[in-house]
Amino acid sequence: MEVYLQIDKITKSFGDLVLFSDISFSIHKGEKVAIIAKNGAGKSTLLKIINSEDTADSGDIIFKNDIKIKFLSQDINLPENLQIADVIFNDNDETGKVLREYEIALQENNQDKLSTLVDKIDGLSAWDYQREITELLEKLKISDLTQTVSTLSGGQKKRVALALTLIGEPDLIILDEPTNHLDLELIEWLEEYLKKTKTTLLMVTHDRYFLDRVCNNIIEIEDNSLYRYKGNYNYYLQKREERIAQQTAETDKAKNLLTKELDWMRRMPKARGTKAKYRIDAFYDLKEKASHKIIDEKIDAKVQTQRLGKKILELKDLSKSFGNNKVLHNFSYSFQRGEKVCIIGKNGTGKSTFLNLITENITADSGEIDKGQTVVFGYYKQGGIKINETQRIIDVITDIAEVVDIGKGNKVSASAFLNYFLFSPKRQQTLVSKLSGGEKRRLYLLTVLIKNPNFLILDEPTNDLDIMTLNVLEEFLINYSGVVIIVSHDRYFTDKIADKLFVFEGEGKVKGFAGNYTQYLDYKKNTETKKTKTIEKLKSPLEKGLGGLKTNENIKNDYSKRLSFNEKREFEELEKQIPQLEAQKKEIEDFLSSGTTNHEELLAKSEEIKKIIDNLDEKEMRWLELSEKM
Repeated sequence: MEVYLQIDKITKSFGDLVLFSDISFSIHKGEKVAIIAKNGAGKSTLLKIINSEDTADSGDIIFKNDIKIKFLSQDINLPENLQIADVIFNDNDETGKVLREYEIALQENNQDKLSTLVDKIDGLSAWDYQREITELLEKLKISDLTQTVSTLSGGQKKRVALALTLIGEPDLIILDEPTNHLDLELIEWLEEYLKKTKTTLLMVTHDRYFLDRVCNNIIEIEDNSLYRYKGNYNYYLQKREERIAQQTAETDKAKNLLTKELDWMRRMPKARGTKAKYRIDAFYDLKEKASHKIIDEKIDAKVQTQRLGKKILELKDLSKSFGNNKVLHNFSYSFQRGEKVCIIGKNGTGKSTFLNLITENITADSGEIDKGQTVVFGYYKQGGIKINETQRIIDVITDIAEVVDIGKGNKVSASAFLNYFLFSPKRQQTLVSKLSGGEKRRLYLLTVLIKNPNFLILDEPTNDLDIMTLNVLEEFLINYSGVVIIVSHDRYFTDKIADKLFVFEGEGKVKGFAGNYTQYLDYKKNTETKKTKTIEKLKSPLEKGLGGLKTNENIKNDYSKRLSFNEKREFEELEKQIPQLEAQKKEIEDFLSSGTTNHEELLAKSEEIKKIIDNLDEKEMRWLELSEKM
């Protein structure tokens, strides 16, 4: 198999901090490879070195000759003064230049120029390329190519950069956090696109569903060592557990042997020089192996929240618009203790606005917000906060609290709390200015959590966090006794945490759903199937006769001709039962959306509606079978 990229003994340090040392690996044609490591381990730095945006201290990067390479950086850097069309149809490329001129001539309706450009495009055989670009821009929802880059949101810029990366089907694509700032619909489209493409991939991403469904190779960097797993994320998890178990067993065995060797080394100290040199060397090798630290990321991160009263947060007929853009319309909900709500929806539908409304950072146009006296918000915002770059990590946290209450009368130091979230005691002494982007986000998250809020609001908390930190945060939130509202495009994260969704559909519409994101997708698919069945119901039985629509008498005759007596009774009974089940389903849906349910009722009603939906599906299928017999 052809080697597209060879990494040979790459080392990179920043002062005393060694990111990685003498790491080597290769990327072969057709492989889809992801790099996994903690924040601060140098994932993005490694990608920048590969893309010649940074330099290694030593080692070599070797690409196969004559392959086309594209790189999507985590930090989007597009020319702010240009229109999208100028960025997409790059003047440095002859085909792009001609297609850009063609787009302008179309806008200006310049028939003479169009005639000349059509001949040029024919000569370059560029119509397929033009069609590919058009389809890609449509999928990425980039419609107005006259927009100037400076007027775009962060999410829009990400989509333009992604289009630039995918256009032309390069041989090798390097992606640094490709799902950041994309909504769920686009993430799922990108996932399918990359699964199907024959392009070779090297990426860094924290999106675990994305990893599992797209990648066929995982490279893990841990303690300056590199481990490779030929499989997806699920396979990696299994094999990593096996590796850690094996290393633990080897370390334990080495410790037992070391005890015996240590006794031998201490005997007759004056004669040590006469001891066998090979055995002395073996002792020090054994000592190093015995002291090898096995990192276990399963950390108990329970924290005691402040007491939450009976009244928590009640919203009544809340509405908000910006000009003609309606983001919330007559929304009502009453939050219950222990609820974990995830807000999903396309970018621009008002998710962050909703968070700012309930925390009263912005004012609603109408409606009421009634907050309980005991409620203490902990608000983690996308934009983060400014942390003093000259402080050490430990100082940032101890300025807020010296100790953290973890419940049942137990308290831990600020240092131990930092250790929960994977800042080792040694790392805690590091200046904030020396941290990676992901580490700064993690530290900001801790400044929110350490204040012991009883109502957590997390706006895109998973962006830039590594998978190890996400595991710890998920464990923390699962055990958290207060209310949690999360805005996140991370499907794996929301599936583990959420027991309810607010689905922002745009134009001020918000729907409640009892369950997580995957259950919501299943529900949507079932709903679409039912719509199709309903249409078929309306069309099928009455339109199949030779004379078009039949009379009631004709249909009765068909009953007697084609259905047995028992089938006829069953059919009539089904026509009564199906509307009854639909009414029961709607009643429970309305109840679940009311916001008056406690956690136990929520689970019970969720189970009940699932059984009703299954029963409804079964009866509708039988109704269709009998209809066909008619």
